[in-house]
Amino acid sequence: MSVIGRLSLRHKIGQMLICGFGGHQSTDGIRELIREYGLGHVILFSRNADTARQLHQLSWQLKEWSSRYSDIPLGVAVDQEGGMVARVTGGVTPLPGNMAVGATRDASAAFELARISGTELRLLGVTTNFAPCLDISSNPHNPVIGVRSYGETAELVGSMGVAAIRGYHSAGMAAAAKHFPGHGDAAVDSHHALPVLDLDGKRLEQVELVPFQKAVEAGVDMVMTAHIVLPRIEPSRLPGTLSPAIVTGILREEWGYDGVVVSDCLEMEAIAGHYGVGEAAVMAVEAGVDLITVSHRYERQIEVLEALIQAVESGRLQEERIDQSVARILRVKQQRRMGEPMLAWEAVEAKLATGEERRTAERISEESITLIADEGGNLPLDRKAEILVIWPAVQAANDADERYGEKERLADFLRSAGMQVRELVVPTDPGADEIARAVKISRDYRQVVVTAYQAAFHPGQSRLIRELLAEHGKRLVVAATRNPADFTLFPEAGTFLCSYESRPLAMQSLARVLTGRVAPRGKLPVTLSASYPFGWRGSRDPIESSRDRKS
Repeated sequence: MSVIGRLSLRHKIGQMLICGFGGHQSTDGIRELIREYGLGHVILFSRNADTARQLHQLSWQLKEWSSRYSDIPLGVAVDQEGGMVARVTGGVTPLPGNMAVGATRDASAAFELARISGTELRLLGVTTNFAPCLDISSNPHNPVIGVRSYGETAELVGSMGVAAIRGYHSAGMAAAAKHFPGHGDAAVDSHHALPVLDLDGKRLEQVELVPFQKAVEAGVDMVMTAHIVLPRIEPSRLPGTLSPAIVTGILREEWGYDGVVVSDCLEMEAIAGHYGVGEAAVMAVEAGVDLITVSHRYERQIEVLEALIQAVESGRLQEERIDQSVARILRVKQQRRMGEPMLAWEAVEAKLATGEERRTAERISEESITLIADEGGNLPLDRKAEILVIWPAVQAANDADERYGEKERLADFLRSAGMQVRELVVPTDPGADEIARAVKISRDYRQVVVTAYQAAFHPGQSRLIRELLAEHGKRLVVAATRNPADFTLFPEAGTFLCSYESRPLAMQSLARVLTGRVAPRGKLPVTLSASYPFGWRGSRDPIESSRDRKS
């Protein structure tokens, strides 16, 4: 008898769910889902990951519990995109995010980073990474994708994405291309509302769908659906996750994809707020989805499981349809050898965050830093003069984001380079009194560096930088530590650079550029204006500048 043939309906449905939970230890709820329903996957977030050792122990614990009740291996998934979306940070190699990698224009860098990430995650018991993000950054004001994209062209995103997929596969990691059919042009965050994109088939075929089709051709294990409405493709205005025209019509029938289609979390407001998670799960399976993600609440996870069981028992879903999804899921588990026993921690520890891996990540990060303009001639910073660094504290906007809580910031790396630095931390969206105080303090400094973090979404931050510009003119150095489009708010800045993220690795690289230790070699992966187009590079490297003039 086949594996599927000996599974009860309840356990087949269990294989089709991926569930999350809170805390650094397994909960009663997640253990019950494994025991009673044969849960196929768990998903871990930063709330579950403290240190590498703790994560290793948690994965071990979950897999050991699952093995008591089933010989089908438990899949363990994360969203480890790199950069600002990294669920696991303690004890592993810090890696640049997608837009930073896109700024290097180096597909081999995308491969290497995915290989490093996949190798380390497998050592910690993780089997599936919901990456890479293949959304195209066609809307600079997208509140949820932004720097999670490699850039604004289908060619760049496709080439980088395929390289990353191959890197994950080389490490034995199941990869998932997301968010199909493309979330990059949305102006609404699907964590909070339902985005509607008025895009026709021709535009989708030439832009949004291109990277996903390349991923399918490259044999990607999974494709994750987006909760976005494309009314010209799905006239019933069902979001992509629930749309037969998108999931079955495009992925299955047009492209012949027979891998696993996984939903983004059904608890996001775009789905839960409009359909309810139980009904949405049934609609998703009807549309062609195989693996349903319910990341947070136990009661909703039970609701989804029971809704799917009831849909089969009532005849709304055929059990043959369930068997198709389970077969795809089990095939990926076998192909990626998810049942391999984990190594003991003592054997794992020495293989994590090695010097070679760290140097690779540092090199790629340094190559991503992009100089937009230095009309003020402020680079490199003067080592003889004290520097004021004004830093807006970063807050997470949604559960795709990460709160920036690391101790190492730009000021710390400037100090380690021998600079005299004072750091002034202000809120992400400072008020009038905080702005006035910062400007007043800045008057005592000849060199002022201010970082921008999603300034377009924070009026107080924008006002702070404008008032600093009024005070210091071309002498002010502005660094966009998230969205490069912040430059369009401050085009008069004397010096403007992009690091694409505010993680310590990026801040170390930015500090090395500011102090002249390395040249800024990144090229814009998005267009900022007619004067600063895709591919722009305001190099401070004398050799490269000479070449540019000759060409």
